[in-house]
Amino acid sequence: MTREEKSQVIKDLTAQLADNSNIYIADISGLNAGATSDLRRACFKADVKLAVVKNTLLEKAMEASERDFGALPSTLKGNTSVMYSETGNAPAKVIKAFRKKSEKPLLKGAFIEEAIYLGDDQLDMLVDIKSREELIGEIVGLLQSPAKNVVSALKSSGGKLSGILKTLSQKEG
Repeated sequence: MTREEKSQVIKDLTAQLADNSNIYIADISGLNAGATSDLRRACFKADVKLAVVKNTLLEKAMEASERDFGALPSTLKGNTSVMYSETGNAPAKVIKAFRKKSEKPLLKGAFIEEAIYLGDDQLDMLVDIKSREELIGEIVGLLQSPAKNVVSALKSSGGKLSGILKTLSQKEG
């Protein structure tokens, strides 16, 4: 690879790092061609982009990025793949599901909405992270619940109130 090609790859990686707020770094070494294809298919179905990268180029892209990746570059040893996703827990779910059939991929680390997770032991926690849409849905549900209670109380109270007024008006007559 020429210096110009490396420079272009670093620019492309830097742009990918800037465009994605959920980045997973995994080790897929040891997977045969069939298993790698299966993993790529699983990623595609889950709307996760998977790319195998050179550690030095990814490290330089992280340095060039405006984001603070903390200790994440220290995980760049051996075979490295990067997974990008719109949903914070999608790559973790793909990895966990795939590991039911294979011992790889291993999670090296993740960068989720400015938070950094290091090590494969973080996988279960990352699977449980709620997506932005799920959180918004929960908040909307929580906000609607008291409003529904108030509306139903007003409806039932309104019926009682009108009944009382009707009874009182009949007594006077």
